[in-house]
Amino acid sequence: MPESLKNQTKEKSESTKKEVEDVKPKLRIKLKSYDSKVIDASCRQISDIALRSDTEIVGPVPLPTEIKKYTVNRSTFVHKDAREQFEMRIHKRLIEVPNINPRFIDNLRDLTLPTGVEIEVKTT
Repeated sequence: MPESLKNQTKEKSESTKKEVEDVKPKLRIKLKSYDSKVIDASCRQISDIALRSDTEIVGPVPLPTEIKKYTVNRSTFVHKDAREQFEMRIHKRLIEVPNINPRFIDNLRDLTLPTGVEIEVKTT
């Protein structure tokens, strides 16, 4: 193996080691709800917790609203032309915490969210 190629591979391996050491875990909080007002209030609660624990957050980022539509016949048998349409809207928000703070995590555990808000917490 030529000497210049050996030096390049050493440099690449050293740079990847530095990148691996510099990677800090992030916290991603994803909220889902049928009511947009409730989910916004929950996002405000989480941002207040972050403010009190001196943690930096990114968001809340509104994700696309998922719309599920259902079409139902009004009558049971003959009248196929008479139909009703219903829809369910699922509102979503994403909050990222780039620097995880132990105080923030403790306060997040003690958080009580309103009924109808689903929370999903992931570390990346």
